[in-house]
Parts: sequence; C-alpha cells; structure tokens
Amino acid sequence: MPGPDLARLRLLVHGRVQGVFFRQAAAEEARSLGLRGWVRNLPNGDVEIVAEGPRRELKILAAWANQGPRLARVTGVEEEWSDYLGEEGPFAIR
Repeated sequence: MPGPDLARLRLLVHGRVQGVFFRQAAAEEARSLGLRGWVRNLPNGDVEIVAEGPRRELKILAAWANQGPRLARVTGVEEEWSDYLGEEGPFAIR
C-alpha cells in the first residue's frame, strides 16, 4: 500500500503551450523531481500531464506548469488530484 504522501495528478494546461517545447520541458522537470508518468499534446491545443509520486513534488510540478518554458504563454491550469495507482513508468513524452 502506498504511503500517505503519494498521489496522482492530472494537469490540463491551456494557452500557447504547443510548439514551444512544453512537453520536453515538462518531462525534464518531472524527471528532475523523480516523478513517473507522461505528457502529451491534445488536439484542442492544450497539453495534458499525468504524474505520480510524492505530493510535495507533484505540487512543484503544478507550480511549474503555471509558467511553463520561456516561450509558452500559460493562461490556465486545471488540476485533478487522485489516489496513487503505481501504474506509471518512467516519465515519457507521448
């Protein structure tokens, strides 16, 4: 059974977040935090991030997503927290 500090976080990032290396930067940030999961572009122009790990590091990733890389213009981030499932592999770009 996972510890109480482990969680799963899904982020939907809105704004100018495609074509600005957002996925690559998000993957680098998540890996540096020791998180598992993935990031992908959505057809509507948003970016979706799903990550699992310690709640503290997930909060850091969420704060990062509100800024993104230098060329991004984030207009909003939706956060969906849920129980840790332990089913994600090393952080990947999809």
